Amino acid sequence: MDLLSVSNGKAEINIAENELLILNSALNEICNGIDIAEFETRIGSEKSDVEALLSKIGNILDKISAC
Repeated sequence: MDLLSVSNGKAEINIAENELLILNSALNEICNGIDIAEFETRIGSEKSDVEALLSKIGNILDKISAC
């Protein structure tokens, strides 16, 4: 993963497919594989936000596979 730029609370990154797969697997396990008491407190985000990020990463991986 390479940091390209940072501004206004956002980071632009260049991330490899294998790194996206790691993130996808970890988020999938957090959302679907294990029961986490006090999810929002422990993870720092609401479960729906994490599920939305997981979906976005999945869509990106689908596009990479299609190439």
